[in-house]
Amino acid sequence: MSDVYSEILAYVGMASILLAFLLETRDALSSKGFIYLLLMAIGSGLLAIRAFLISEWAFFILEIVWCGAAVIALISTKKVDNQPSY
Repeated sequence: MSDVYSEILAYVGMASILLAFLLETRDALSSKGFIYLLLMAIGSGLLAIRAFLISEWAFFILEIVWCGAAVIALISTKKVDNQPSY
């Protein structure tokens, strides 16, 4: 992957995470909401790929954990949404 694409990957990932954080701090999104978690999963996933490409292992591990936490929360949110209401 060329350096330009790698940089674009990093900026899109960073923008995704920052957008989620900005919207959450302005009470426009909940940190447990679908959009917030999706933005965090996408952003941290892209940054994990970038960290892997440039061999930044500590950053790679950090982003993998962030992405994993967001994906697990998304799955948990989906399960709660699919529960029948009585």
